[in-house]
Amino acid sequence: MSTADQQPKSVRWARWTAVLIVLVIGGAAFVLSFAALRDLAIRAHTPHGLAWLFPVIVDGTIIQATIAVLALADSPERTFFTRVLIAGATVSIGGNIAHALVSGHGALAAILAVIAPAALLLDTHGLAVLLRSRNTSSTEPAPPAVAVEAVEPSAPEPVSSPMPTSSPVPPASVRPTIPPPVRVVQPFQPPRPVPVAVSTGGN
Repeated sequence: MSTADQQPKSVRWARWTAVLIVLVIGGAAFVLSFAALRDLAIRAHTPHGLAWLFPVIVDGTIIQATIAVLALADSPERTFFTRVLIAGATVSIGGNIAHALVSGHGALAAILAVIAPAALLLDTHGLAVLLRSRNTSSTEPAPPAVAVEAVEPSAPEPVSSPMPTSSPVPPASVRPTIPPPVRVVQPFQPPRPVPVAVSTGGN
């Protein structure tokens, strides 16, 4: 088996191990916070049969808001759930501190009471991040295949031979200069007199 096949399995094993640990720690934090908030509700004269609803409302709001914040990471509605998450975490932490102080356990118990709701908040957020990264990696599209276009060899183009010229014309700078013909003009001569024979009077 190649390294490329082993790596995804090791990543999946690490992810699911982290999910299991987060679930165990988050469950323990929820139980401790649940017990403190339930006892605080009973001390506030809430009926015993309904006191368990108070921690469910508070800590359940933290879980629901955390998942909504991560699911709406690119949506404007995330602001609302972020405020709900802050409010739920504040009520849960404050309720655990108030329970420690009301029970008379002192400041040290109040400090330790913060751990359970804070761990529940962090573990819930971490679990949502793990599950979201798993879904993102599983739905990530494969890289597009590069299409290789087959190029057919083209036929060689025929080489055209230059046409022979019968009488190449030399350039103008090489052509010989032929002088124009000279016309000889004869000087004007007056006509010569024609001799006339004169007869004398003897018959």
